[in-house]
Amino acid sequence: MRKSIVAFAVFAAMCVSGTLTAADWPQFKGPSANGFAPDTGINKNWTKTPPKVLWTTPMNDDGYAGVSVGGGKVFVINHEGSKDILRAIDIATGKDAWTYTYEDTDKANRGFARSTPIFDLGNVYSLSRLGILNCLKVKTGKLIWSRDICKDFNGKRPGWDYAYSPLIDKNKLIVMPGGPDAGVVALDKKTGKTVIWQGGSNVSSYATPVLATIQGKQQYVTFDAVGLAGVDVASGKQLWSFPWKTDCDCNAATPIVMGDSVYITSGYGHGCAMVDITAEGAKGRWENKQMQAQFASPIFYKGYIYGAGDPNFLMCMDPKDGSIKWKQEGFGKGSIVGVDGTIIAMTGNTGEVVMVNLAPDAYKELGRIKPLEGDCWTAPIISNGKLIVRDKKNIACIAIK
Repeated sequence: MRKSIVAFAVFAAMCVSGTLTAADWPQFKGPSANGFAPDTGINKNWTKTPPKVLWTTPMNDDGYAGVSVGGGKVFVINHEGSKDILRAIDIATGKDAWTYTYEDTDKANRGFARSTPIFDLGNVYSLSRLGILNCLKVKTGKLIWSRDICKDFNGKRPGWDYAYSPLIDKNKLIVMPGGPDAGVVALDKKTGKTVIWQGGSNVSSYATPVLATIQGKQQYVTFDAVGLAGVDVASGKQLWSFPWKTDCDCNAATPIVMGDSVYITSGYGHGCAMVDITAEGAKGRWENKQMQAQFASPIFYKGYIYGAGDPNFLMCMDPKDGSIKWKQEGFGKGSIVGVDGTIIAMTGNTGEVVMVNLAPDAYKELGRIKPLEGDCWTAPIISNGKLIVRDKKNIACIAIK
């Protein structure tokens, strides 16, 4: 099993060490869905040369909707009155290029939408907290198709509503309505109407599914209300499962697949675990309470896991045995992004953005700025030398080159 982790570490290092070029941020966790931006040559001395805020734009959702970038536009779901508003913001100016509105008349539930839109081949896909799935043209904002996955599949929304981000895999759009025989559903991304397959009946939680190859089998790794599972990409058949029941059925941090093993972490005092997937099924290798990430997804780099978790720590963990290499207070429920040998981390509830050296030997801070106020629970993103962060009231775009 150690060999599988080492092999994955080599692959991951290639993906984030300059092999890729600066890019859009088309989906949750970025272009390679690993929480890393491929940018290089960034400013790494924030103490001496603090990065400049290029623009800010207000948000009215009082929440945590995620941000993506594609085709020169920043995508995010806002909310005003009784309507959700999908915004396409010009990344150069911070001004709306277009908006698309639809009804969300339910009362606020820690804000409104919190999913991250997906940019794919000139289209953008968004999922509301109530299950409204839209596909629009990026250039014009024209609606191509829309459907209600909660209604259409008799889905059961979790306590804080749908919060995961859909996954695109070739012609398939993967969603998790959480209905009878519709725990996971594959739609035709071009039409939205064709159900390629559907299966399972577990209620959705909040974690975004992951495309992976485990034991030589391509699959979607899901982290739902009752645990971890692998779902066959061609049929939707469940390949294996691992129970992980938490308080409030809250599994929200995206799993990290490392070869034939999967790392998971949850909050509410539950903790984290390494799960090995074998031909006979899934088996826990170790479990502890060192990292308790309520929703901030950790990242993996050169053999180590980095992430933020309750009660208040940013930390580096060895995935072989769950031991801690270093731990630093002051990060609350802040999310992180990796770029050019650094972590850029949110402090969670103070509006600060911190740059940290991405290494297991010690916590080394490279500087911090304070472009925001209050809760900053949404994951930061990076696109073409621009860092984009948000709190409950504003989005800020910051030059890091």
